[in-house]
Amino acid sequence: MSIDPDYDPTVGVASQVLEVGSRLAEGPSARLVDTVFRRELADQAGLFAALGLTDLAHTLAMIEVGVIPAAEGSELLGALLKLQTQPEDFHADPIRGDLYTNREAWLAVRTSAAGWLGIGRARREATTTAFLMTLRAALLDLADASTRLGHTLTTRASEWREALMPDYTYLQAAQPTTFGHYLAGFAEPLLRDGDRLRGVYSRVNRSPAGCGSTNGSRLTQPRERLAELLGFDGLVRHARDAMWQADLPIETAGLMTTMLINLDRLAEDLQIFATREFGLVELDDRHARASKIMPHKKNPFALTHIRGMANAMIGTLAATAAAARTPSGQSDNRLALYGAIPRAVADTRDAVLLLDEVIAALRFDARRGLELLAGSDAAATDIAEVLVTECSLDFRQAHRLVGTLVRQTAGLRPLSALSVNELTACSIEVLGFRAELTPAALVRALDPKASVHARIGPGGAAPPALDAVLADQRAGLAEIRAWTAEQQERQRASEESLLQRCRERCPT
Repeated sequence: MSIDPDYDPTVGVASQVLEVGSRLAEGPSARLVDTVFRRELADQAGLFAALGLTDLAHTLAMIEVGVIPAAEGSELLGALLKLQTQPEDFHADPIRGDLYTNREAWLAVRTSAAGWLGIGRARREATTTAFLMTLRAALLDLADASTRLGHTLTTRASEWREALMPDYTYLQAAQPTTFGHYLAGFAEPLLRDGDRLRGVYSRVNRSPAGCGSTNGSRLTQPRERLAELLGFDGLVRHARDAMWQADLPIETAGLMTTMLINLDRLAEDLQIFATREFGLVELDDRHARASKIMPHKKNPFALTHIRGMANAMIGTLAATAAAARTPSGQSDNRLALYGAIPRAVADTRDAVLLLDEVIAALRFDARRGLELLAGSDAAATDIAEVLVTECSLDFRQAHRLVGTLVRQTAGLRPLSALSVNELTACSIEVLGFRAELTPAALVRALDPKASVHARIGPGGAAPPALDAVLADQRAGLAEIRAWTAEQQERQRASEESLLQRCRERCPT
């Protein structure tokens, strides 16, 4: 759909028969057109195909119940089918108002039956229906992208299930882990996002069509038939609620914010891990950008973009909530959301696919992971736990002893160089008695591989425990993927069925 950039508000007022000549005696001012209508039209551009299906279903259903005469209805269906192909002679002009009235103006030039298009419904009903149809398709595209990222995360996590590194809290080495276990932790939020997305979809995929603007209509409104024709799972039951739902855009923006923040947490970690100071990962050159002044720089630009998208989505969520804070029967403050919400879903999908590409091409430096472990105090917790099991200390005693050892050696040597004699001497100083580990027990406590392999509980970093997690994650992702494919096929089939029924009603 193209929007005509050139218009003269003093010309062509006669073409606005749909807006002028009844309650309004004059057309819109140039400033209203340029300030409001142009933006409104741009925000509705992405609804064109869905609005066409909505018009077709409305016309077909009203023919079936005898409200629209069969002959005029068939003629109108023929014109709508032609418009559905987005013909080259359709140019949306802001002087005609929104997308609905631009379509109606195009139809009016080609058939006198265009006058039947608006019977029993407001333009807002048609636009809201098209908005929900557009949004549900975007949500399914996002679900498909999200499962793709989840598959990449689990695949690479499996590849790196033995790749040792420090886990970090507060950007300080915490405990030994593997890069595989670390990555798998970001597949879990994707599964929760998938559950949330299906919940949002179930509420979006309810039909407002046939609500009669606010409280129904004295005309026959086959709402169930409209829902069936448009591929909805059911109705928004209350007619007024169907017209003025404000919570769905907020819920959708909230979900997009949640998803992008989940992505951002991984992206920000990887940006840090990619620095020379950490040196754990390297992005593929295709996902970086060079500095124009500093020849040595390889900036992780793809990751910073994801952070920027998360920041922007927080703003979209706030704007969406603010737009809804109006008297209940006032949708005009929601007009921008017809474009902003589907765009938010599309932007989130793009960010998911970008991160998927980054993870698929990411390189992890296993040797650097071992170096960071050797130079850190990441074994501290393991030593304390071994002191509990081998020397019968309570954990507070063990914690105090190891903490003192770390303080005494800080800046001199890492904890990995600890000897049995040092440990014993410190125990006498701190606890007042000997706490002595065997050399073999201390070696096991200081060995990062042994540390990881000891974490065999559910969700732990030991390879068998991680494999179990990955298997569950793959099963969850497969379930979401199957649901997504089923819904996409249902929408495709309902659209084709509607178009075929309308073709059969048209004169040959």
